[in-house]
Amino acid sequence: MDNNKLVIGLTGDIMIGRGVNLMITQKGYSYIWGNTLPLLLGTDLNIVNLETALTNSKSKKVKTFNFKAGPDKVRSLTRAGVTVVNLANNHILDFSEEGLIDTIHTLNSAGIKYAGAGLDYEEAARPVILNRNEIMIGVLGFTDNEPEWKAGPSCCGVHYIDISVSEDRHGALLDIAKLKKKSDIVIVSIHWGPNRNEFPEPHFIDFAHEMVEQGADIIHGHSAHNFQGIEIYNHKLILYDTGDFVDDYMVDSYFKNDHSFFFRVEVSKQGIAKLELIPVLISACQVNLSTADDFKWSIERMQYLSGKFGTNVSDQGEVVVEKKEVIFNSI
Repeated sequence: MDNNKLVIGLTGDIMIGRGVNLMITQKGYSYIWGNTLPLLLGTDLNIVNLETALTNSKSKKVKTFNFKAGPDKVRSLTRAGVTVVNLANNHILDFSEEGLIDTIHTLNSAGIKYAGAGLDYEEAARPVILNRNEIMIGVLGFTDNEPEWKAGPSCCGVHYIDISVSEDRHGALLDIAKLKKKSDIVIVSIHWGPNRNEFPEPHFIDFAHEMVEQGADIIHGHSAHNFQGIEIYNHKLILYDTGDFVDDYMVDSYFKNDHSFFFRVEVSKQGIAKLELIPVLISACQVNLSTADDFKWSIERMQYLSGKFGTNVSDQGEVVVEKKEVIFNSI
C-alpha cells in the first residue's frame, strides 16, 4: 500500500447468526465471503456493522428477531481482515447483557476493535483510534435503535442517541469535534432509521451535515437493510445507508436487499481521495461479486438514489468526491 494513502473497506450489516451460523459450521469460516475475500484482504482496514452477538447465552430478549453466533465464528471476521466492528445496533443485546459481554471478550481475544457498545457508558462512547500508514483514523459508533439498551454509568449497553433530541445531537457533535483533534480521518458508524426507507429522512440529512461540519470525514450509515444514496458534502462522504453484506434474510422484490456494495474508500491525511463502489450479491448465506444484470441494477439504482444529492456515480461505480451545495428533493 502507498505510505501516503490508506484504503478503507466499509460494508453494511453483517449478520452471521441463525442460518449463516449453521452454514459456517458446515462449510468453514471463509465460506460466507465467497469471491469477495480478496477485496476484503486488499485494504488497510475494514469497518463493518456486526448485527449479531457472539455468544452461547440463552438469555433471549423478548423481540421479533434474535441473532447470535457461536463465539468461534469470530474467525470468519478475522479471516476477512475485519479491523473494527460497530456494535451500536438493535441486535447486540438480543441475548441480554451476557451476550454483549461475551461478544466483547470474544472480539478482544481475536484482536478486533469495537465501537458503539461497552460494559458502561464510558466504554460505549469511547472511540477507536488507529494509526495506519502514519494516518490517524478515529471511529465512533452510535445508534438510534432500542433506547432501553442505552449504556449507563454502571451498566452495559449501546451508545444511544435520539436524533430528534437537541441535547443528544449536541453531545454526539461534541464527541466528533473532540475526536477530530486527535485524528486525520473521523468515521462515524451509525445504525439509524427504520427498515426499508428508500431515502433518508430530512432530519437525518440535517444531522449528517452537522456531523460533517463538526469534523466527520465519513458517515458510515446502516440499518434500513437496503442501500441509500451517497452525498458529497463539504468534500466529505455521507453513506446514508450501506445496506446488507452477509445475512439469511428474505428478499424484498422492490428493494432487493440482497444487492449492495463493498465500499472502497481511499484517503490521505488531507481527506478523501476516491470512492469505489463494488456491487455484491448475497445468496445462500454467502456474498459474491455481482455480475451482468445484478451489477447493472445495483449501479443504476445507486445512480438514481445518489443523483438526488447531485452525486455522480459512473457506470463502473466510481464516485468523484468534490464539494457541492445540494438541496435534497425526495419524490
